[in-house]
Amino acid sequence: MESLTPYTEVRLMVAQCFRTLTTSTDDKDIIAALQTLHSYLDEGPESTPTSVQRAEFRRAHYTRTLQFLVSNIQADWLHKLTAAQRTELWGGLFLHGPPEQALLVLMEGIGALRPSTNLVYLVSITEKFLQSGRLADLLWSYCLEAAPSDSPQLRETLLGRIVALPDLTANRLHPNNKPLFLPQQYYPLLATEMLTALERTCKALKDGTDCSLTFVAQTLGKVCIQGHSDVVLAVMAPQLSASTRSDMVWQRVCWKLLENVPQRWIESVLTGLVQAVRGPEALGRIIGNLVLTNKKAQFVITHKLLLLQYKYKTQVLRIVLGYLAADRERRPLLIQVLRSVSQAWANPSAVKHTPLEQQVYVSKALLLSVSLLRDSELQELRSELLQCMLGGMQSHLDSSVVHIRRLGMVVGECLSSRMDINGTKLKFEYDQDEETQELLSLMTPVTSDEPEPEPVEGVDRPQETNEVTPSTQNVTSQNKSGPQPKTDPESDLDSDDELTPYDMSGDQEISQASPPRYLRDCLENLISSEDPMRVELSLRVAEGLVRKNVFATREISVQLTKVLLHMEDKYSINGFLSLRQATMVALTATDCIPVTQYLTAEFYSLNYSLRQRLDILEVLALAAQELSKPITEKRDPSTGTAASTDLTAYPGDNPVHWRQVVEKRIQSKTKRLSKGLTQPPATATPNRYAPVAGHFFFPLLRNYDKPEVTFDLLGSDHLVLGRLIHTLGLFMHLAVNAPIAAQMGRALLDFVWAVRYHVDQMVRRGVLFAVCSVFLSMPSQNLLLDLSDQLFETRTWLADVAEGDPDSDCRSLAVQSLVLLDKSLKKQLQDPQTLSLES
Repeated sequence: MESLTPYTEVRLMVAQCFRTLTTSTDDKDIIAALQTLHSYLDEGPESTPTSVQRAEFRRAHYTRTLQFLVSNIQADWLHKLTAAQRTELWGGLFLHGPPEQALLVLMEGIGALRPSTNLVYLVSITEKFLQSGRLADLLWSYCLEAAPSDSPQLRETLLGRIVALPDLTANRLHPNNKPLFLPQQYYPLLATEMLTALERTCKALKDGTDCSLTFVAQTLGKVCIQGHSDVVLAVMAPQLSASTRSDMVWQRVCWKLLENVPQRWIESVLTGLVQAVRGPEALGRIIGNLVLTNKKAQFVITHKLLLLQYKYKTQVLRIVLGYLAADRERRPLLIQVLRSVSQAWANPSAVKHTPLEQQVYVSKALLLSVSLLRDSELQELRSELLQCMLGGMQSHLDSSVVHIRRLGMVVGECLSSRMDINGTKLKFEYDQDEETQELLSLMTPVTSDEPEPEPVEGVDRPQETNEVTPSTQNVTSQNKSGPQPKTDPESDLDSDDELTPYDMSGDQEISQASPPRYLRDCLENLISSEDPMRVELSLRVAEGLVRKNVFATREISVQLTKVLLHMEDKYSINGFLSLRQATMVALTATDCIPVTQYLTAEFYSLNYSLRQRLDILEVLALAAQELSKPITEKRDPSTGTAASTDLTAYPGDNPVHWRQVVEKRIQSKTKRLSKGLTQPPATATPNRYAPVAGHFFFPLLRNYDKPEVTFDLLGSDHLVLGRLIHTLGLFMHLAVNAPIAAQMGRALLDFVWAVRYHVDQMVRRGVLFAVCSVFLSMPSQNLLLDLSDQLFETRTWLADVAEGDPDSDCRSLAVQSLVLLDKSLKKQLQDPQTLSLES
């Protein structure tokens, strides 16, 4: 028999571990399977798999393993593990493999899972992933020449997940987002990880290892183009400036990093960098001669930052122009900038039509450029500057705006002083303010940069601050309480004898499983869990979660109703039927129309037992009763309490009190021959049942006369028929004052008329109850108008039942129906409108 190749061995072993985790119920087998998967990520000398097998697992099976774990995050075997085992065996697989694959699977899982405990746990794994420095490992893996082989599409996807992680988590977690995922914490962390990757690159280059900075440069560019350059470069710029001060390898790494930034993102990186560095020397050490090799960078530095945008501070102008003047190869660009700025300042059209802020900004750039010129360069440009000064001053002095005239005076004075034309200097009289003083100070060059921090070895990462070890807590509590007096150890031992034993007879065993906090967790537990405790806890909290979170209920209401309808009491749960029924009623009342449509459709479906059909009718009846309760505004309970706690007023001070007394005396001394209603009739109040009554009622009348293989409503299934008619009568009774009541009454009378002489007494009771409900709920004016042909025939039938039915309850119901019918007919016959319609 031929031996298996390492690739085949790995594939078979991973498949065997998957089968064990899917089918096994033994905790030892599950732990052994997870440990086997862990062994392929262990790089130590004690690792059982060979290096070839470990590489094959990382290449072809690691992503599939993580996806399997995420898809089975609801499995019972995961919840049977202790917290330490879950962290080490399940969560450790995400923290020790290829970081790019782990990050993609984590973000995919967060995007796919609904709000639940599983999502919370996956978010915690992502937090640990970021806090343990895995982002630095990810960036470093792409810096090595032996970087993971992937496609451009995969690399672009990974880049998007890294840069947009705060947005993705915020869209999924909403108000429950973690602090680490917020932009103000995540992007500084990403900046420190990029610095760590650059530091490893420098060490590798010193050791003779080739590296690539393409992926790090793409990450930096995409972060900056999305508007986070200020946060990221505020962390990176000081460290890069300090590291490049005395290390040429760091300078070469920074130059290569900026060269590899894509052209479409270089502008956002440069604009953020010139605002983050402290001086032109630092900018020169970081970007080198990038303006000479990159046309886009040259356009941004020499044109866009100086002439098109004017929102930056004066320090940015000092840094940009000082950077151009600091190197011999870049000084021609300074001369070019001076010519373009002087032309813009002297342009009469620009003086008239550009904003005042932009004119001040250009004036500052002009003065700074002139102050950085050498004497030899100044002599070459004397004629151009003189022409610029004379033309620009004329344009500014001709302006009607005082601010612009004063700006031309100040710039003219500074230019004439710098050029020293025949020893003469221009001098104007104008009001001194902060702006003029700042313009005059620009002619004084700054000699050196401000002191910069020394490079820090390693960067601190955000850690969990809420975790405090017990020893720390003990020390803190001891320090707060002050020095404790010394006691004799023998006395402590003696005092133990005086302690009375604690009564533990009423203690109850604490369950290891905790009740779910999300409705989707309940659904998944009821569907897939084989753990009796998890199923019972989910069933007990389901009703409360349904009523608490309406929006989550509407997403899965029909699915949860289907699961509960088909659910059996496999684990002998105490109160199973009542818990299941209460949850189904809550679902029907919360998301009424979809759940009602599902239940009424399933009532006539195949392969349902009579018990399930009766359950459907009970749930619909209870839900209709709940919805029919009046909608009342919630009153503040403190109002009644405050009123009751007030001091009782003296009777003579109450203006209503004497009126009541007089009214009672009049009533007592008045003689009446007949007395009508003493109280007004109850006023009709709106409820939630009236608008949806038709969804409860009419679907149940749709297929009653179509016998199925397992269900014959008009045949042998008398129990279900009687319960159905009772339920329809209840729906009719609850629909009083509803607009659809008349239509429901006509349909119900047509339905029960065919079974009014049924042999089963329960069916006959249901028919009579339904008839009573029709007479009670239908508007009396509709009885003669809509049911004139049936009323007298119905009255004759009710009279026969009241006299000859063998069941006493049927006779009683028939008498009540006759009384209701006679009262309705008498009332309508006395109504003049009805008489006119009949005539």
